[in-house]
Amino acid sequence: MAPRGARAAAAASSGSEDEEEEAGFSRSYFLAKEKEPSSGKKRARAAAGKLSDLKLVDEQVLRASLAEIPPKHEEEVEALTRSYKDQYRNWLFELRCGFGLLMYGFGSKKQLLEDFASTTLTDFTVIVINGYLPSINLKQVVATIAEMFWDQANSKRKRQPGTRSQLSQPFPSQSFDDIISFLKRQTSDDVDDQVCLLIHNIDGPALRDAESQQCLAQVSCCPQVRVVASTDHVNAPLLWDKKMVHTQYRWSWYHIPTFAPYKVECVFYPLILASGGHAQTTKTALVVLQSLTPNAQSVFRVLAEYQLANEKEEGEFIVDLDSWKSSDGCTLILHWFCFSGMPVSSLYTKCRERFLVSSQVTLNSHLTEFKDHDLVKIRKHSDGQDCLRIPLVSDALEKLLQELG
Repeated sequence: MAPRGARAAAAASSGSEDEEEEAGFSRSYFLAKEKEPSSGKKRARAAAGKLSDLKLVDEQVLRASLAEIPPKHEEEVEALTRSYKDQYRNWLFELRCGFGLLMYGFGSKKQLLEDFASTTLTDFTVIVINGYLPSINLKQVVATIAEMFWDQANSKRKRQPGTRSQLSQPFPSQSFDDIISFLKRQTSDDVDDQVCLLIHNIDGPALRDAESQQCLAQVSCCPQVRVVASTDHVNAPLLWDKKMVHTQYRWSWYHIPTFAPYKVECVFYPLILASGGHAQTTKTALVVLQSLTPNAQSVFRVLAEYQLANEKEEGEFIVDLDSWKSSDGCTLILHWFCFSGMPVSSLYTKCRERFLVSSQVTLNSHLTEFKDHDLVKIRKHSDGQDCLRIPLVSDALEKLLQELG
């Protein structure tokens, strides 16, 4: 055995070697920094390479490549989905007890909730709200619910003879408070009279503001309305206060991670590695149109066909050369080609001829949907008329009509 002093000397020598090695690394680092180019050259080199200079792949090509990626853990995901379907009866029981269902967890829950609605909520009238859309007209949704209760009350003759409703005008023209008051007066022991709001992404971009959440909370506390919603944002609970959670929504929380891809929900968000363009805009418009009624789609088609047929409408630019300090003060007329839009009156006439709308109010409701989703733009013509225009180039518009069918 080596003496204790020898072992100590050996340890000291090894420690000094480690320190010398670290010092060598430090010297090499600083020598390399000294040999680097000056800061001016580094800035020039950094400016030469920009993210905007990258040649990004077309979005359709990128999405097609993503679709070819085989899914993983299919058996485990299917087993997980079956376990959720076994809870359908419990979810239905809680809905009938007056609670709202809030589903959270990683993965798209759209397909699961729609399966729950189609197989279990057969006694309810289900209204679907796609919260992942860029914009939503909540007042029109609430007015639709009120009209459903109005029709049910008329068909079953539940009103007392000689009484009249306080709402004599169409529901869309009423204030939100009046519609909510009407909904809160609707009471019935018949389950068939109840309405279930199925809200995909209640924390979506169009529903994150306080006004929208207050609106949904007031609707959810109506006696004949039940709410089933999903959420994906980690800060979604911050949208509600204690009263909204326990008194209005009455949430029953369920953690149901599905690990399903967000195919539909993310269609409105451009891919980071893809180039933007008309393809993304067309696909977004198609998803929005497919969520509208067939009549609304037909009205949009009338406007699109008119725009394609009249996109080379001739106009005039009149330039007074006197503003250019010309001697003769003459006027220059420049001819140009630009589609100024379809007058609202012309659209109404064509839609009436095709029996798509029965009144100007019906057409205005469709146009409100289009404007809320940025499907059309409105501007004043030189003669004072409101003109409608779809903000798509002709090729993209033709493709949109083909895919819409």
